[in-house]
Amino acid sequence: MPAVPSSIIDPIWHQFEALIPPVVDEHPLGCHRPRVPDRVVFDKLVQVLVLGAAYAKIADSACSATTIRRRRDEWIVAGIFTMLEQICLDSYDKMIGLQLGDLSVDGCIVKAPCGGEAAGRSPVDRGKQGTKRSLLVDGRGIPLGCVVAGANRPDSPLLGPTLEKLSRFGFNLPERITVHLDAGYDNTKTRDLLDVLGCDYVISKKGEPLQAGARWVVERTNSWHNRGFRKLQICTEVRTRVIDAFIALAAAIITTRSLIREAWTRYRWNTRPNRQP
Repeated sequence: MPAVPSSIIDPIWHQFEALIPPVVDEHPLGCHRPRVPDRVVFDKLVQVLVLGAAYAKIADSACSATTIRRRRDEWIVAGIFTMLEQICLDSYDKMIGLQLGDLSVDGCIVKAPCGGEAAGRSPVDRGKQGTKRSLLVDGRGIPLGCVVAGANRPDSPLLGPTLEKLSRFGFNLPERITVHLDAGYDNTKTRDLLDVLGCDYVISKKGEPLQAGARWVVERTNSWHNRGFRKLQICTEVRTRVIDAFIALAAAIITTRSLIREAWTRYRWNTRPNRQP
């Protein structure tokens, strides 16, 4: 059984394949071993992301763990994961429409047993190594960008870099943007930042009962990350750029899945299948 349904991963792969730069064979004799197909490596990376297994556990006779890591790094250097995420967001915005007028930001702390560049002492796990994801979503919970840092970093200082992810949309932003935040952002520095950026805000008050409001969508997306992608729930990567690549791939899957579900009831055609994928 595939790690992700073919109705979701196949469209993603076709777009991903189109972004892979051509490989130049520089071997003088042309007698080296055949290159492992990109689709095989891509499927292995999806399995690593969803199942959270080690590369050595996913590897087999068709593709070694070294090949998976090497090809992953090649694609990261080429910026393919970031481009794929952007294309998925643009497609969703064109067909469904992103709700950029209402944004939510929240931090999520996960275990990082291997330490690394984005690890720090976790305040919620007895000082063990952990990673924090500061996630930005639109009004429906579509992930728009994410910043990773050590688990010991407060939420509020990460708000600025997280909101900078909106630059990927250029000038296609609404005139008024409302940012929904939890009580961890209830301080003067956060309000001053949002005032400088020209954003309205709804911030939960400290010391008062739980106030979910419109912010629940970011909590749901954090749950999608942790429950749907084991690699993000327990972060075993030590380099930030690799973590960012997996987050971008997870965002592409979430966005494509949401696009298919929304389009199922919005668009009609004569040959539409009888059941939703």
